[in-house]
Amino acid sequence: MSAVMLDPRLEKFRRRKRMNRIALMLSLAAMSFGLFWLAWILWETIRLGLSGVSLATLTMMTPAPNEQGGLANAIYGSFLMVMLATCIGTPVGIMAGIYLAEYDPKGWLASLTRFVNDILLSAPSIVIGLFIYAVIVSRFKSYSGWAGVLALALIVIPVVIRTTENMLLLVSSGLREAAYALGAPKWKVVTSITLRAARAGVVTGILLAVARIAGETAPLLFTALNNQFWNSDMSQPMASLPVTIFKFAMSPYENWQQLAWAGVFLITLAVLGLNILARVLTRNRL
Repeated sequence: MSAVMLDPRLEKFRRRKRMNRIALMLSLAAMSFGLFWLAWILWETIRLGLSGVSLATLTMMTPAPNEQGGLANAIYGSFLMVMLATCIGTPVGIMAGIYLAEYDPKGWLASLTRFVNDILLSAPSIVIGLFIYAVIVSRFKSYSGWAGVLALALIVIPVVIRTTENMLLLVSSGLREAAYALGAPKWKVVTSITLRAARAGVVTGILLAVARIAGETAPLLFTALNNQFWNSDMSQPMASLPVTIFKFAMSPYENWQQLAWAGVFLITLAVLGLNILARVLTRNRL
């Protein structure tokens, strides 16, 4: 009687093991498929980009067709606009995330903010570029670096908001209660307890936002446009690495195509370096 009762259970156990093997094989196949394309992209980026990187690439201006030159003005323009956009968008995103997680998590304003934030997260970057073009560029009748900064900042803000809110919600409520029991005010609990506990995740969110805007092309085409020469005036059109890559990669000139691959390699290297630096800085402070 007991053997008869064990047979269905044994069969069910074996069926689950078969399903587990199938699911594991499919997962490994999907992972291998993704890693294959990632490895191929990285290999092509290194193979074609590293050969175009030289001292001239980092010190000379973007050249005319079939002439020697570099990407110095584009690198400077990208660095300046990304840095300013991060400085503008990060405080706004962190403060909004703190409000959503700590002060009014279930209020009507929080629900409306999350809804608008979800729309901004899913909105194509070209739409944001067109918005800034209509609001800033068309009114002032000029492309400018400041317009590019505002467009990139609008991309940074929703990413930082979502990451900050999620990381703060993962912090144990016991930490908050312990701080309140000691008489700490709300702002002190947020800045010294919850935000410090979630800082690794918040830093990761900021880096994700920087990595995203570092390669954005469409918003800058409608705002900062491009500039073949060195320009430090943010009220004028400004060169950027993604726009220069787009322009040079679509050209029939060999020197421009080589510089485009060099720009791709530099962007990839910069994003990878930022992620490694964040890991090193936060590894022993979590």
